[in-house]
This record gives sequence, structure tokens and C-alpha cells, in this order.
Amino acid sequence: MRAARLIKMVLLLQSRPSMTAAELARELEVSERTITRDAQALSEAGVPVYADRGRAGGYRLIGGYRTRLTGLARTEAEALFLSGVPGALRDMGLEDAASAARLKVSAALLPSLRDASRAAGQRFHLDAPAWFNEPETPELLPAVAEAVWDDRRITAGYRRGTAEVERVLEPYGLVLKAGVWYLCARVPGSAGSGPFRVYRIDRFTEVKPAAECFIRDGGFDLPGFWAERAEQFARSILRAEAVVRLSPEGVRRLPYVVDPASAREALGGCGAPDGRGWVRVVLPVESEDVAHGQLTGLGPEVEVVSPATLRDRFAGDAVRLAALYR
Repeated sequence: MRAARLIKMVLLLQSRPSMTAAELARELEVSERTITRDAQALSEAGVPVYADRGRAGGYRLIGGYRTRLTGLARTEAEALFLSGVPGALRDMGLEDAASAARLKVSAALLPSLRDASRAAGQRFHLDAPAWFNEPETPELLPAVAEAVWDDRRITAGYRRGTAEVERVLEPYGLVLKAGVWYLCARVPGSAGSGPFRVYRIDRFTEVKPAAECFIRDGGFDLPGFWAERAEQFARSILRAEAVVRLSPEGVRRLPYVVDPASAREALGGCGAPDGRGWVRVVLPVESEDVAHGQLTGLGPEVEVVSPATLRDRFAGDAVRLAALYR
């Protein structure tokens, strides 16, 4: 543990002109007294760490000293590609690996380029979770992530409705969608490889890694697979239809209140607008309740034609609104 901290301290000093004891203590999550002892240990080991005294003082490396400990480990290299998603790294248990990787890259760069990662971090940040939701990290996510990185089979307990099933899975990839983690995995079959499926990680009740690894299908494309499955899922839940009339403003706002693919399909098949610019469309919807909640967001820019029960609900809403604002 201390050896890793000493290496990290050297890399920090190599990537910056000087650092105070307080800055080093904050980066290494230790006390300033520990930093003093570590600096003395490095000096005794032949690393030229020099301490400047005074208010503007700090620790620095002298004599152009450069460590050769900049080679990236595999986990560090993999984590580096995810360094723009800090929350996801933390959830998967890769935060330390990513931190070490960034330090090694920074230490290997020319002095004029060492602030590049900081400059990029100040100009771009990916916030994956959706608004108004406080995402919870699934307890078993780090175990699943480790199996994904190692191409290691897992035996998992999985909640399906009120029942719990056990599955042997080949975990291929993780997807973070609007704050929810999913596993894309293949089910090995007795006759060979089975189909790829998607599992919500917060529904895993147990994850046991197997001793053996599986041979990954080199043709598997995680982004392409996820895009295809996401579209299939979106279409599978649209089991009903609603006929509506939309004003020009309603046409513009429709993709913001219903599924965008559903809106494109409906507007693509609409007829010519009437004299007021209104169009009639057949809108695929998940259910009458969902359609009521979504289309309410369009207010007076939509008129429901059918089904009659949905039209009656909007008529009732209109009466109640008129009474409120009379």
C-alpha cells in the first residue's frame, strides 16, 4: 500500500513543477505528516525530492529527475478510455485505476502539454443520469464489471417478476442508460453459444464468477447491439394507437412529449394540413394511460379523435380546467 502511494507521489511531482504538503495530502488522502515521512523515505531511496521552505514552498523533484514507472497496466489503459465518465468509473470500481493511468500519461508528456487533461476536463463533462432521478449504484455492479473486463463467465441470480431464476452468463458489455445499468450478455447453450440478452443489473441478487474465461466473439459490436435492442424495446411497448389532430405547434412539440421514433412514424404518415394548418396522425402509444399523460403536455395544441374513451378523458380534463380558470 505504501509503495503504491510513494510511486503515485513521485508521478504527481513529476507532472507538476511543485506541490505543497497540503496538496499532496489531499491527492493521496493522507495527513501532511505522512507526506513529510514519505518525502524523507523517497530521499533516502535516492529520489531527489527537495522541500522548499516558506509560505510559497512545497515539494519538487530536482535535477530533471524522471521516473520510468510510466507504463500503463491493462486495467489502467482500459479505464483511461472511460475517464470522461467519472461516475461510471467510480460505480464500477475503476476510479483508482483511472487516476493512476492519468498520472502516468501526464508524467510521460512534455511539460508544455501536462495541463491538457485538466484543460479538457474543464471544457467537457458527461452527465449520464436523467434529470430529477437520483440514481442508485447496484451493489453487484463492481463484481459484474470485473467479470466483463476479464471475459469471465458468471452464475447469477436474477429477479424476474416475483420469481428468481439462476443463469450462467457470458458478460460482454455494460451500458449506462439514463442512470440505469444494464448488462449485455450471451447465454451459453449445450450446443454452443446461445443468444445475446440484456439484463438490468439492479435485478441481480447474486453474482458468482467462474474459474474459466470464455472466448469473446470478435464480431460483437456493443453500440450496434444496444441500438438495435433499444429500438426493438421501444417498438415492443407501443401496442396501441391513438388518432389525434395536431396544430403546427403541436407538430413541432410532439417528439418532445412522446417517443421520438413514434413521433417520426406518425408524422411521416400524416396527410396534408387543413385550412388552419392542423394535421391528422395515427400515433403508436404504449397504452391509453400513458398516452393521456404524454399528450396532456401538448395542451390545446392537440385534439384526440379516438379511441372514444381517451377523447372522453381529455373532454373531462377540459371541463375541469375551464372551471378552475373561469
